[in-house]
Amino acid sequence: MSSLQFLVFLFVLFLSEMGVTSTLKTALDPSLKIYKKLFEVKRREQLSALKKLAHLNDVHQQYKILDVMLKGLFKVLEDSRTVLVAAEVLPDGPFPQDEKLKDAFSHVVENTAFFGDVALRFPRIVHHYFDRNSHWNLLIRWGISFCNQTGVFDQGSSSPILSLMAQELGISEKDSDFQNPFKTDHTEFVASTDPFQKALKEEEKRRKKEEKRKEIRKGPRISRSQSEL
Repeated sequence: MSSLQFLVFLFVLFLSEMGVTSTLKTALDPSLKIYKKLFEVKRREQLSALKKLAHLNDVHQQYKILDVMLKGLFKVLEDSRTVLVAAEVLPDGPFPQDEKLKDAFSHVVENTAFFGDVALRFPRIVHHYFDRNSHWNLLIRWGISFCNQTGVFDQGSSSPILSLMAQELGISEKDSDFQNPFKTDHTEFVASTDPFQKALKEEEKRRKKEEKRKEIRKGPRISRSQSEL
């Protein structure tokens, strides 16, 4: 298995596996306090995977991996929202006891936070997909609102992620002193190396050219009968 295939598999596994709340089965009192500790463990695993992705220094592979990952992430988020809404689970209510609801709850919390990590570390790639997808915009707005009411993000290393993500994506108004902590300035992604920056720009140019060609193909064409007049 190539490194690219392994990373794709790893991210899909992160998104689709049962949430960390599955370990609460053996706990005598599966409370929010217990979940928050397990959530921090999950967050460390997610950040470790993102570091591996950043170290690829190959923007073409990163686009491919993030394309698969983002589509899977929002599919899981949408399915989990459907489950929670149908069961009338309130984000600020009691921690779910039903296993299906626990999984849906953890999927929303973990994937919303994970998307925040991705958006802050790969802003250009994320904006390329996110800015033109109104459905994803609505889903992540709901996810942020849900997460903010759960109490999971009240303290700990993950507490700033929702606010930073919302500001980076334009979901909320930017604070006067807002700065993406993973950018060296307001236009460049912190990476890594100059070759990475160059590859990213080349990939953006290539995609823009592809989009223009598609627009030209979709444009009006002169029929044969018209051209003969």
